[in-house]
Amino acid sequence: MSADERLVKAIRAGLADLADPAKAPAMQAYMKSAMPFRGVAKPERSALLKRVLAEHTLPDRVTFSATVLELWRTAEFREERYAAVDLSGYRAYRQWQDPDLVPVYEEMIVGGAWWDHVDELAIRRIGPILRECRPRMTPIMLAWAHDGDLWRRRTAIICQVGAKEDTDTDLLTRAIEPAIGEAEFFLRKGIGWALREYAKTAPDWVRCFVDDHPGLSGLSRREALKHIG
Repeated sequence: MSADERLVKAIRAGLADLADPAKAPAMQAYMKSAMPFRGVAKPERSALLKRVLAEHTLPDRVTFSATVLELWRTAEFREERYAAVDLSGYRAYRQWQDPDLVPVYEEMIVGGAWWDHVDELAIRRIGPILRECRPRMTPIMLAWAHDGDLWRRRTAIICQVGAKEDTDTDLLTRAIEPAIGEAEFFLRKGIGWALREYAKTAPDWVRCFVDDHPGLSGLSRREALKHIG
């Protein structure tokens, strides 16, 4: 696969021009990141990406996938990885959002291994593909729910956040249940988040789920019932 090197360089150069070294250490500390920051805030980064992506059109899905991965894999600053995530969801390439992109997102989820990368990819990339292609995606999410990798498991749990009436409650149940006994914070918090969001659509279902699963952690239970009592 061949990436659009001009686009990659334009993004990196733009981020370098916007860099604020005075802000970078605090941003890195907040995110507990081993990778350094440029010190570019999200509004400035978003404006840069909007301009640069409008100026560089990717011709096909192969180039699109390769460019996302090039930006991701060779990143030296965390904002470059954020830019890769942003590029992956750019509206001009929406027609390529299908299960064939899952290996790209899986690499980013497992390699990113932190909530700032994973949650965006889980909810805004994996989730929409799931809703469009349930027969292919549901078995993948069920496999991820039992995976040894924490971030695949979290993705399976939270990928339906925001789905509202389109939530597959059988998948939600089967994604949550393997993690109920886990002490890991990001799984417990993810369970609570997924249930809390679905409670906005189906509060009675969430109450019944909580009642039927007494092994839920206190954190998961509190989050699930936060707005419905």
